[in-house]
Amino acid sequence: MYGTRVSLTKKQAFNFCEMSCLSRDQEVCVMAWGDPHESEVLVGSVNGTVKTFSTDKGIFTATRECGDHSQGRFTGLAVTDSSMITCVESGLLKVWKEGSTETVEVNVGNEICRMRQNPSQRHHVATGGKENPLKVWDLERPDKPIFTAKNVAHDWLDMRVPVWVRVYDPSTPQRRPVLEAQFGEYPLTALSLPASQDTVVVGNTHGELAILDLRKGLVRGCLKGLAGAVRGLQCHPSLPLVASCGLDRFLRVHSLEDRSLQHKVYLKSRLSCVLLSSRELESSADLSGDVEEVKAEEEKDEVWDNMETVTEKTKKRAAQKDEASVTGVDGKKKRKLVKK
Repeated sequence: MYGTRVSLTKKQAFNFCEMSCLSRDQEVCVMAWGDPHESEVLVGSVNGTVKTFSTDKGIFTATRECGDHSQGRFTGLAVTDSSMITCVESGLLKVWKEGSTETVEVNVGNEICRMRQNPSQRHHVATGGKENPLKVWDLERPDKPIFTAKNVAHDWLDMRVPVWVRVYDPSTPQRRPVLEAQFGEYPLTALSLPASQDTVVVGNTHGELAILDLRKGLVRGCLKGLAGAVRGLQCHPSLPLVASCGLDRFLRVHSLEDRSLQHKVYLKSRLSCVLLSSRELESSADLSGDVEEVKAEEEKDEVWDNMETVTEKTKKRAAQKDEASVTGVDGKKKRKLVKK
């Protein structure tokens, strides 16, 4: 919730904030790498500040006021060569240029749920939200979107078709989706593309994770082990792994090849988002207490997994009675129940 680094190879978790002086308005909403070398992490909080964390020094090095709490939470955070991009729920997208107090403001519509950057064209971003269809923006020409999605036609009952996972092709005049995939009946809360990009991993409000095939629109498989809504989800940039976090306060890493659970770490605080590193980060602080807590949690899991299931047969009331054979006055044998 407030900034934790987890090393799965060393079985260590490091909290870089003083928990005793934190408040709810410092809750982390979004995270993004600040440079291609992954030496800085940008952390956006509920109170509208964006902090810069140095992975080499292990400390926060800068804080910038990038919004007002009344405008809503951050829904996206990204960087270009010399600028930082922020977007909030009210639909205000800002481009913060380095070394300048002036910002470029773009109104992308109300009730924005997510803003994402195109990794291959970093000046292109996509936005979408409630009653606000997908739009693609060119921040070099932000006057109007370069692509606006169009909803599909109503069904045979003239009712609106709910939005699940849709694939669009902005290179064609077609503004409706070219493919649609459905999963379950609960709202989706997180989505991430693996390195192969022929599938997508989605999570919903009931802790269900699924791998969807973007070529056929079918569910390829499900990832088990979660409890509670999925809050954060990210696939590794090069390995077939996906990390997820949710309301149950566990960080889980699943394999996308056999869908097995690779790692499970209890992190105590409420988790809202996750950011994976493509390289091993060294810690400059000695936090052995947190290391012991992670190991203890894993040992508990192993103990519970190895315990045998003991079943106890319930004793019925009839089993507590004995049968006795007696001879009646007519000379016939009869059975008589005798209580113990």
